[in-house]
Amino acid sequence: MISASEFRNGVTIEFEGNIYQIIEFQHVKPGKGAAFVRTKLKNIKSGGVVEKTFRPTEKVENAHIDRKDMNYLYNDGELYYFMDNETYDQIAVNKDVIGDSLKFVKENDTCKVVSHNGNIFGIEPPLFVELLITECEPGVKGDTATGATKPCTVETGATLNVPLFVNQGDTIKIDTRTGEYLSRV
Repeated sequence: MISASEFRNGVTIEFEGNIYQIIEFQHVKPGKGAAFVRTKLKNIKSGGVVEKTFRPTEKVENAHIDRKDMNYLYNDGELYYFMDNETYDQIAVNKDVIGDSLKFVKENDTCKVVSHNGNIFGIEPPLFVELLITECEPGVKGDTATGATKPCTVETGATLNVPLFVNQGDTIKIDTRTGEYLSRV
């Protein structure tokens, strides 16, 4: 159990049957009345953000989130398969849980499988990946003032915008959080 006066950014709690991560907190002592703690909570499973106020003495359950490195093996349409690097156990994760998080991840890349009490609710891809460009139109120089880009497709099938000097067959580095081109490799 953790009391509201001990809240810090990044702490995960169980509240009203959901798991939340504290994004922001503020201890408020008004001139009149009792003190309270104003928080912004992010629902870890759905991604929604809510604002709640707590009394400083109010206690909530501390949630322990497990992040485990696992190799992404393959998908068969509805299920994505991962292998534990230590025990070689394989698990299957539903497409709904994965969402868009694997669009820049190749087979055999290491991802973090995020779970609470054994229930997997998310996949965290590596922060940066290096992928080969499989399809890209040639860049056309023209009346561009600054930073012109063109769409291209990488080996995982995802599409992103790259600078005009990048060509088909180049290997590029991508930030998986934003889906942006970083550099050529």
